[in-house]
Amino acid sequence: VQLQASGGGLVQAGGSLRLTCVVSGRTIGDYAMGWFRQAPGLEREFVTAITWNGGNTYYQDSVKGRFTISRDNAKNTVYLQMNSLKPEDTAVYYCAVYSSRWYWAEGDYEYWGQGTQVTVSS
Repeated sequence: VQLQASGGGLVQAGGSLRLTCVVSGRTIGDYAMGWFRQAPGLEREFVTAITWNGGNTYYQDSVKGRFTISRDNAKNTVYLQMNSLKPEDTAVYYCAVYSSRWYWAEGDYEYWGQGTQVTVSS
């Protein structure tokens, strides 16, 4: 299973980026998906998750109202739309496949992408 994240880059504070995660080797239609991020010197942290059919989403408090996760199962792809970006959003962003349809179910993130760098300048 491979996850290819893209769409990162350098953007000014207040700007927007859209991250894309294309999955190969597994049909994601039966699995929840998530986005995580890791800033320099810090541990990786959860950002957002979405259920297998997109019916439910969950966000870290710091990104609520600014970030939106979505998915297109036909394209085996998950997206992260990031608006009103802040310098503290600077990090490497990773997508991951969960082991269940619902991110609240018992399980774990089984597969991870290589990450895409997002840098927000002030």
